[in-house]
Amino acid sequence: MAHKDDEQPTGSGAGPDETGPEENTSGPAPSGDQPDADEFTIDDILGAEQTPEAAAEDAGSDREASLLIDLKRLQAEYANYRRRTEEQREREIERAKGEAVKGLLPVMDDLDRAAKHGDLVEGSPLAAIGDKVRAVAERLGVVSYGAVGDVFDPQQHEAIFQAPTPGVTETTILEVVEVGYRLGSVELRPAKVVVAVPA
Repeated sequence: MAHKDDEQPTGSGAGPDETGPEENTSGPAPSGDQPDADEFTIDDILGAEQTPEAAAEDAGSDREASLLIDLKRLQAEYANYRRRTEEQREREIERAKGEAVKGLLPVMDDLDRAAKHGDLVEGSPLAAIGDKVRAVAERLGVVSYGAVGDVFDPQQHEAIFQAPTPGVTETTILEVVEVGYRLGSVELRPAKVVVAVPA
């Protein structure tokens, strides 16, 4: 009969300090086909060589596009500012001229009345003064409007009397009491008229 001390273990014969295969937790040993953790694959190497250049090109293109858009925006804003400034300057010039010319309007009215009464005889001193005053007004850009037969426009004409007239199909100017004047886009004075309206 054998003693317990003589029994041999049925395992691989490894001692208590030796580690069996089932206790190896480091995973399968690397084979020759797989790269080590510190090695790069072909894709990694190619990617490392191409990515900085591609990134630099993309960043440069985006930067150039952004700068170009900003430049075009600034150019458009400056063009609009310059146009508005020029328009405002022209209006201010016309307004200033208009204020100066308004003082001449009563004088021009008197000259028109004198001409209707035959007082402006050709070659007379009064006729010469009248010609000079009208020349100054024309040189400043003053334009008169309002004539008999014109269609009545409430934006330009001031009707002081309406006369029902047979045969009239639309409101027209029957008589001009006071001529209207404008300077460019500035209305100096509306024309005061008598209008004929359909009977």
